Amino acid sequence: MMVKSMSKYYILALSLGLLVSACSVQRSAITGDKRAYGYSWEQEKQIGAEADQQIQQHYGVYDNDALQRYVNNIGQEMLAVSHMKREDTPDFYKNTDFYFRLLDSPVVNAFALPGGYIYVTRGLLSHLDNEAQLAVVLGHEIGHVAARHASQRAFIQQVSQIALIGGAIAGQHFLGLPGGELLGIGGMAAQIMFLSYSREDERESDRLGVEYAAMQRYRSAEGAQFFVSLERMSAQSGQSIPNWQSTHPDPAERATSIPELAEEWRAKGYEQTIVNTDQYMAMLNNMIYGDNPREGFTRGGTFYHPEMKFQFSYPQGWQVINQRSLVAVVNSDQNAVSIMTLDSKSAGAEASVNEFLNQDGITTSGKSDVTSRGLRAFQAEATGQTEDGTDLKFYLYSIEYDGKIYRFVNYTTVNNYGSYGPRFKEIASGFRQLTDSGILNIQPTRLQTVKTTRAGTFRSFLPANLESLTITVSAEDLAIMNQVGLDERIESGTWLKIPR
Repeated sequence: MMVKSMSKYYILALSLGLLVSACSVQRSAITGDKRAYGYSWEQEKQIGAEADQQIQQHYGVYDNDALQRYVNNIGQEMLAVSHMKREDTPDFYKNTDFYFRLLDSPVVNAFALPGGYIYVTRGLLSHLDNEAQLAVVLGHEIGHVAARHASQRAFIQQVSQIALIGGAIAGQHFLGLPGGELLGIGGMAAQIMFLSYSREDERESDRLGVEYAAMQRYRSAEGAQFFVSLERMSAQSGQSIPNWQSTHPDPAERATSIPELAEEWRAKGYEQTIVNTDQYMAMLNNMIYGDNPREGFTRGGTFYHPEMKFQFSYPQGWQVINQRSLVAVVNSDQNAVSIMTLDSKSAGAEASVNEFLNQDGITTSGKSDVTSRGLRAFQAEATGQTEDGTDLKFYLYSIEYDGKIYRFVNYTTVNNYGSYGPRFKEIASGFRQLTDSGILNIQPTRLQTVKTTRAGTFRSFLPANLESLTITVSAEDLAIMNQVGLDERIESGTWLKIPR
């Protein structure tokens, strides 16, 4: 968790709403023809720049400069042969800087924001086997930006798109607070843009990704293996993969079409020989795998944060949602929520609570100083009302610890406050210093990339006791990550990714 001010999400929503006004007619970087877009290219760059800050705050950029440079270098290599940089490309496209960021998230995902912002997660990198696969993925995302797919969708459904952006964000917040679907916070703008692509948009980006990789001599057919992995992940979970929604072509279809596209480029004279498995595996070695417990984890009804050295307990049956911008605890009915954020603006616990109480529409019903385990704190109760007329009651609690101010904003309906108010107070007052050395010193699981010196089934190369890892992972998970079958024969000299 690395908590930030939630007000920035409203600035982003407002900016998006203001920018979507009249359509813009400009040349396509892909076809050269004039067409209508929901935004001008300058507006797309502005949207991307504003949303980029939210994405970085929400996910965090992975703390490995060498790996960040590696991703950027491959991305810039794909960009150099893309439609953004060709001889007949208009200057307003050519002069656009692109940014390739590696996000500190275990989720297998890649996405793009308008105006030249490309993201891949360390979770995605762990599921790729070589540089050629990464090149195709980055080329695919460049294709989304170059084809201006988000802007095309905004033009086609401009009125509904405005309602989607404003309504989705407003529907998830009340007075700057997350609502029921907390998992969408922070990446909202990116998710809206990403999930708005049609299946034809995705197929076009597949074609462009293969084209760009092939032009740089990468074995672009390798990209198919990643979609085989996605299909296996989907089958294992029993549902579609959340980050590759129904707007995307079926992974099995893409696993077939990508080699066919690669063959078309080979027939045009582009010999695709570069795979660079050794280089890729060297860069992946020692990368964090799965959730990083140092940024917060739960165990036995308690949330621990080793880096920030605090802990607090929560009621049985409630769900903890740990994000860099907040830690939320939600009851099973999702009608009571406790949200802890770091207040970096207020001068003390009392000022922190008052900052919330001073908002329009909030009525204070009582407040007082509190001392909790020797730490200065301040609490208050207040009421407010949603736009649809639902009466809410809040319990506010801010506490000063280790030179920082942690603020708990707890709320439910007025009718339910009698039941959940005591739970809110237990959560907030349970905040205390973390002193357990075993938890303070916990370390994340990391990938070790190894080249086998013997032959055997993949299963035979796995650690004897997967339960000893700091994450929950199955043998099948690791087989999928390595793009092999669990009982598939692995020859000597094969690279494998093994968590340690």
